Amino acid sequence: MELVDRLIKGEDQAATRLISLLADGSPLSPQIVKLIYPRCGKAYVIGITGSPGVGKSSLVDKLISVVRSDNLTVGVIAIDTTSPFTGGALLGDRIRMQRHTVDEGVLIRSLATRGSLGGLSHVTQEAIWILDALGKDMIVVETVGIGQTEIEIAQSADTTVLMVMPGSGDQVQTLKAGVMEIGDIFVVNKSDHGEADKTAIEIENMLRLSPCGGQWKPPVLKTQALSGEGVSELWAAIKEHRSFLLRDGRLDKHRRERLEAEIVKIVTEQIRSDVLRRISQGEELFQLVDKIYRNETDPYTAASVLLGKVGRNGNRWASHSEAV
Repeated sequence: MELVDRLIKGEDQAATRLISLLADGSPLSPQIVKLIYPRCGKAYVIGITGSPGVGKSSLVDKLISVVRSDNLTVGVIAIDTTSPFTGGALLGDRIRMQRHTVDEGVLIRSLATRGSLGGLSHVTQEAIWILDALGKDMIVVETVGIGQTEIEIAQSADTTVLMVMPGSGDQVQTLKAGVMEIGDIFVVNKSDHGEADKTAIEIENMLRLSPCGGQWKPPVLKTQALSGEGVSELWAAIKEHRSFLLRDGRLDKHRRERLEAEIVKIVTEQIRSDVLRRISQGEELFQLVDKIYRNETDPYTAASVLLGKVGRNGNRWASHSEAV
């Protein structure tokens, strides 16, 4: 495939085009991944998450400069909300990083959520693979910013940075279970705010209540993203966390778990699409709905009937497994 050949040669335009094909659900997606995946596994993935308005894009903008000063190449996947008119990304994040577009060592690509929950796009992992195959050393994934449900980034990133803005109630949200557990590094942005120190102390106190038993203890840093204050310290903490994961063997373990989750996601989606296609081919679904409406049966029984029909009409999944 010509685009893949150009990607391997280091052409950014080929990478952006391939990401677009995957995002649009091209039938070539499996073939694209099959061709590029042998070149994946070298890039380090950093996730930047936090509530809207916390300053994620401004921080990523400054972080790119610091990473580039270490002579490392950077790929950025900025997850934006979906445009109600075009269905694409609104590009707010990429606009704030536009000064890096002239840097050949940086590639920034926006992705629309398109209804996906968890703060990511449905093809975030595929986009990571493409930037990895392109040869980027560091890949930064900035989530859209949706609060407590934004936990999927911890499955996609090697290091997850959780940003908090003082004085807006975000510190209370952060301390809640689930979101608190995804952060490898905590950043209190807008450190010139009067409640920044208080917020940092609250997070540190909560971390002390969850003893790590000699494992990684997430640092709590203060930054001012607009001026770049504290960003060098953040980069140092990211590198320290990476060294910890490598020493402890956790990086390999985490990446294996990520692959397992990705396989399950792909299989689940293929089965779901196949089942929906099969049950929508006849009138039985509508007949069952009528029976449920008349209280002649119930939804669980109806679902069992449809599943039984799917099983009788073919054994395509089994044949696939035998082929593998």
